[in-house]
Amino acid sequence: MTQLYSAARPILVLCLGVLIMVNSVETTAAETAGRITGVGGVFFKAKDPKALAAWYRDVLGMPLQPWGGAKFSYDAPKHPPALAWNAFPASTDYFGPSTAEFMINYAVDDMDAFIARLREAGVEILKREDSDFGRFAWILDPEGHKIELWEPKRTSP
Repeated sequence: MTQLYSAARPILVLCLGVLIMVNSVETTAAETAGRITGVGGVFFKAKDPKALAAWYRDVLGMPLQPWGGAKFSYDAPKHPPALAWNAFPASTDYFGPSTAEFMINYAVDDMDAFIARLREAGVEILKREDSDFGRFAWILDPEGHKIELWEPKRTSP
């Protein structure tokens, strides 16, 4: 498991780093027509959607809307300028101990404050790591989905 984690981690970190460092390139309207422009949502099944949404609201601070989901703005302060997308091999252990076929990475503005709030709520921190791309931590939600938390590396002014 450690070897697979070690192999998958650099791939994700590299993808996140490239997305952060790459400036957007201007393209003509003809080049952009009919292309994907980003992720419009993240949707997954839950055994108890209302209870799970309440946990994300109460424990992680997810800004739930009256329709039951959350809306995030890319132009929010301290939010990364891009979203990473990456397919992992089916054999990866990177999402473990979760058995789900996905893992969501949430950007956070202050990892220390966020971790303190999680600990107050009794959430187990599986692991923490600092890298050239920022600070990371991993937890499980009540239904066993692994969550990766990421505070992007701040650039000095």
